[in-house]
Amino acid sequence: MTCDRRSFLAGGSAALLGLMAAIPLARAAESLKIRDIYKTQDEFSTTAKNLVGKRIEIPGFMAPPLKADASFFVLTKRPMSVCPFCETSADWPNDIVFVRMREKLDAVRFNRPIITQGVLELGVAKDQETGFVSLVRLVDASFDLV
Repeated sequence: MTCDRRSFLAGGSAALLGLMAAIPLARAAESLKIRDIYKTQDEFSTTAKNLVGKRIEIPGFMAPPLKADASFFVLTKRPMSVCPFCETSADWPNDIVFVRMREKLDAVRFNRPIITQGVLELGVAKDQETGFVSLVRLVDASFDLV
């Protein structure tokens, strides 16, 4: 049996397509909106609970950082010109997320939409570096401008 160039390419293309179909495509991070984190004022939604420990993305706005050269910021549902820093978890608004970056961040204007990616954590926690008490966090995070 002889194999000319055309039949080799046709057979090779089919094999390549078969191989590509067998390899799972990289899955995009699941997306969660800030408004969908809570079921009630005091209870997290089932969706949010199911995403704990997973890398997700959340759209929002970067509140102005509390200090220069920070490796964290507060993600807000709507633009805020001042940081909504909270003293205790009892004061924690249900429309912000504490974001701990992988590295120091370059702040963006408070009214510039961003998409933040990170690993979701829920529950009361005090950040060792900042003393910031939070109920909702994205850790090992990064962000992109929209």
